[in-house]
Amino acid sequence: MPVKMQLARIIISELTENQVIYLQEEDGDREFPILIGIFEATNIDRRVKEEYHPPRPLTHDLIVRVADSLGAKIESVVITDLNDHTYFAQLNLRKQDGEVITIDSRPSDAIAVAVTFTPALPIYVSEKVLEEATSTPF
Repeated sequence: MPVKMQLARIIISELTENQVIYLQEEDGDREFPILIGIFEATNIDRRVKEEYHPPRPLTHDLIVRVADSLGAKIESVVITDLNDHTYFAQLNLRKQDGEVITIDSRPSDAIAVAVTFTPALPIYVSEKVLEEATSTPF
């Protein structure tokens, strides 16, 4: 069963190529980092810290608009797998007829989509991934 998480920290450094976000268990104390790119980190950070409205739609805004225009609602993000230090995620969309569609995504993009909503969409991590991520040193 997936575990509900929250975005705990965003670390942006101009000295390294990889930026870091930390997800923390909502009803617990497990936490783990995910390395992401500067574009995604900056976009997530802006959306979390302020009501940022870019002059033109960013990729994450476009994803939300496409889903809306097709009559689907993005419901949640799930980090589904961890393989060789690479995380895998999916966006869960619900069509008007109730069918749920899952879209493969990088975790950074999925979380960037989640924080375009107010309040942010739920972020879940599979228990298997959470156990592995919190027990594996990076």
